[in-house]
Amino acid sequence: MATEWHPAQNGVKGLFCYGDAIGRMEALIPEYEGRIKLIYMDPPFMTGDRFYMRVRVGEKEWRTGKGSMAIETFSDQMERPAYLAMIRRVLELSKRLLSDEGMIFVHIDYRAHPHVRLLMDEIFGEENLLNEIIWVYQSGGRSIHHFSRKHDVILFYRKTEQYDFNIEAVKAPRDKPRTSHMRRHVDPDGRVYRSIRSNGRVYTYYDDDPVAPTDVWQDLNHLQQKDPERTGYDVQKPLALLDRIVKCASRPGDWVLDPFAGSATTLEAAKLNGRNFIGIERCPLTLNIARRRLAGADYRILLDGQPEFEPTPVCSASVRPGVGFYHVYLEDFQAQVEGMPEGAEPLDVVDNWSVGYLRPEGYQVMAEFARSRKEGALRRELAAPAYAGELAMCVSDILGRCHYFALDREQ
Repeated sequence: MATEWHPAQNGVKGLFCYGDAIGRMEALIPEYEGRIKLIYMDPPFMTGDRFYMRVRVGEKEWRTGKGSMAIETFSDQMERPAYLAMIRRVLELSKRLLSDEGMIFVHIDYRAHPHVRLLMDEIFGEENLLNEIIWVYQSGGRSIHHFSRKHDVILFYRKTEQYDFNIEAVKAPRDKPRTSHMRRHVDPDGRVYRSIRSNGRVYTYYDDDPVAPTDVWQDLNHLQQKDPERTGYDVQKPLALLDRIVKCASRPGDWVLDPFAGSATTLEAAKLNGRNFIGIERCPLTLNIARRRLAGADYRILLDGQPEFEPTPVCSASVRPGVGFYHVYLEDFQAQVEGMPEGAEPLDVVDNWSVGYLRPEGYQVMAEFARSRKEGALRRELAAPAYAGELAMCVSDILGRCHYFALDREQ
């Protein structure tokens, strides 16, 4: 199955591409060159580590909130020459995909920062650097061997002088009023303001006037271990961080691209703000996350290149025709997954499933269910409206593997 289509009516369109960033970005060039308004990427940092995702298995684990399996998502162990060659190519493709009004944010840490900064100066031009944003956070332990490393760097570049930056969209109330050497006043409407005289002029500042962020972001918290926003994906960034970036560097209807989509946070921020989105990720676990976070958008999942899995899972389902609908009941599904928790039932391996139709453009989803904290028990029945095409179902297991089955609607 090459394409999975999730239609909706909210006007937001999207594309999720399973695969390698460079290959997928090259494939986007014919249709999207010069069309992308915003690119955000959170690539590997040259940490030398391997990263994992906590995957919940079955109703009990979704209800209790405890992860039951740790599955590797990616290895960040590239040697520096190979890493920089990869980043260079991704940046070159990013420049081609960006519109003249577009901007790019590259999220890195102290290990990759000096190398990536030089590459971006070369590819985008030193004159197009707008900010080195410092994102400060307080999570994690404290070092006794050096000052604790509690910030990331986000390199912010424009493509051309025509860039469309919207600072008004990210202004927010002050955390604390400006008080140093200022006199406090209250106007006739009861609003508090401060004043100061400088060089013969009086400057006034209202306490409730919104202000724009500086290039040091201390007000956006890192996700804590028990944060309800967590998907289980290591190195997940908070939605508030991407919300700020999406709002200031794009407008409703613009295209937003994340070539290292990971936990799909960028894509959800784009969806919630009425932007169209494209995500690329080679970890199949992200497919399950994306289906939850992108629900309600009209988006496609491109699965070209997803490997075949052996042995083929056992699946059985029954179809009951209704008035204008087909009611599909998932009776059994068994897929081989190593390391399943003791006592797990066969259907615990199901993360999400859907019913739809096989059409020339791919598999069109008509009804779907994904386990969640709110509904961890597997819903066994879905109703698909009567439609043209071959009735089918897709079952995704906890490893992100997508299995498609044709259904006999005459049962």
